[in-house]
Parts: sequence; structure tokens; C-alpha cells
Amino acid sequence: MVYYRYLNFSCDINVKIVNYISNNMGNRSRTEIVAMILDAANKGGETKTRIMYFAFLSYNQLNEYLALLIENNLIEYLDGTKTYKTTEKGLHFLKMNNEIKKLLPQFLESKMMTN
Repeated sequence: MVYYRYLNFSCDINVKIVNYISNNMGNRSRTEIVAMILDAANKGGETKTRIMYFAFLSYNQLNEYLALLIENNLIEYLDGTKTYKTTEKGLHFLKMNNEIKKLLPQFLESKMMTN
């Protein structure tokens, strides 16, 4: 059974933290991190701080990923509001990533059945 704790940060972010996250999160792939950033910015525009907490990244890591995502037109910076928003290309990436996640367990299960 999984128990959740809620931490309320001064910037009004409620972050759901799984008790065993440090033990079970392990090393995430770049694809997983990119998907988390794009998902965070998909809600109409988010600040760096909110994206950082959502994706469990340090400030320096977030800056590196944001530069990469902007360069590849997956995310855009909205100068007036100082927020980041997922582009159509980023939304397409998220959709394809979610489809692959759905298919992967089925593929692994069928591969185990044949062995």
C-alpha cells in the first residue's frame, strides 16, 4: 500500500510525494524527464519553480532541459507572463510517449510468454 504525504510550499504548490520515492524512483531516462517537464507546462503555462518541483529537478538541471526543449520547439517561453508552455510539437511528443508507455507492458508480457 502506498501512503502519500503532502507538502505545501510557500508558492502554493501542493506536491504529492510518495514515501518511498527516493528508493524506487531510481535513475530516470531523459525521455521521462522531458515528458514530466512538458506535462507540467501543459496546463496553460507554468513558472520555472512549479516545473522544477513537478519534475523533481534542480534549478541547474531544469535550465539545461528547458534550453534543449526550447531549441527543439517542444516548449515556449511566454515573456509577458514569464512562464513556459508546451507547444503543439510538445503535445505530440507527450501523446506518442503515452502511447509507447501503454504498449510497452503488453510487448514485454507477450515476449515473456514466448520464452
